[in-house]
Amino acid sequence: MSKAKASGISLTNNDASLVLGMVSRGDRNHDIAAWFGVNQGRIDDVKKGLFDPIIEASSADLPPKGPPGLKGRRLRSTVAKALGLLELLKMNQNQDVRQLLMDAIKRYDANES
Repeated sequence: MSKAKASGISLTNNDASLVLGMVSRGDRNHDIAAWFGVNQGRIDDVKKGLFDPIIEASSADLPPKGPPGLKGRRLRSTVAKALGLLELLKMNQNQDVRQLLMDAIKRYDANES
């Protein structure tokens, strides 16, 4: 069996700062790694201090706690419902909002390698 192609995603020092804040908050390594699109080994690297000296991000700067996949699916569902309502109401004056929501769903549904 061959290895999967590397994602090419790496953590920045700013990302590492957020990682430390999320660890301090008690987030699971799995959820943190999923938020950034990296494997849990990169989270361990941050925890071990393998990045430049990093200051932990404040709690106000942290992303929401919990698995991002679940949050993303909920958000996508809500955006789809909003688009449906705009269509039902024939809100043509809100075409820019409708297009923004349609673009968001298209980007969410796109496969990333």
